[in-house]
Amino acid sequence: MTGLDLLAVALGMRHGVDPDHLAAVDGLSRVRPSPLNGVYFALGHGGIVTLLAFPAAALLERVDLEALHLPTLLLLLVAGINLYRLLRPEGRAPHRLPLLNPLLLGLLFGLGFETASQLSALALAAELSPLRLGLFFTLGMLLVDGVDGFLASRLQNLARDSERARRASQLLGFTVVGLALFLAAAELWRVDLEAFAPPLGLGLFGFLVLLRLYALRPA
Repeated sequence: MTGLDLLAVALGMRHGVDPDHLAAVDGLSRVRPSPLNGVYFALGHGGIVTLLAFPAAALLERVDLEALHLPTLLLLLVAGINLYRLLRPEGRAPHRLPLLNPLLLGLLFGLGFETASQLSALALAAELSPLRLGLFFTLGMLLVDGVDGFLASRLQNLARDSERARRASQLLGFTVVGLALFLAAAELWRVDLEAFAPPLGLGLFGFLVLLRLYALRPA
């Protein structure tokens, strides 16, 4: 691995710890608990970012995707479904909605040009393939989102047989709802949270780890 390869991995890990990504993965795991949710989300997100990093994809930059408010709509969807599950725990989860497919959700979250432009700049600076950098970027996201999805799904599985884990799962659910609504509002009002993204994401990840440890403690 070269220095740029390591930089692409670090960029992927940094992107994977963004609070909107973790909220999506954790929220998805409450609806359809699978240890691979984070992996599929990272593959979808990394795949579309890699595609957009190719020079031929620069034509897509003429399309005003920001006007669609895709991240905002997806965060509102995550918040709404998790709130429904919290208020009606015995209700039927709408897990078959196409948008709740982790691969598709990751792909839609990847329809932004900021990270793709960063990869393109690295590729042009060193004359490296965007595909190579994209693969290492995706690897970095897999390390973070994969672990996050695994922990979140295991917490949901524990909640089936443990009252302690059930309380921890509910607390995670309310946290996901609150954070998703907060991030959606920030997107709508164009509030720049870039400086706060790493501590927010790391805080959510650490909070999930603590909930998992709490759920595993004997009663």
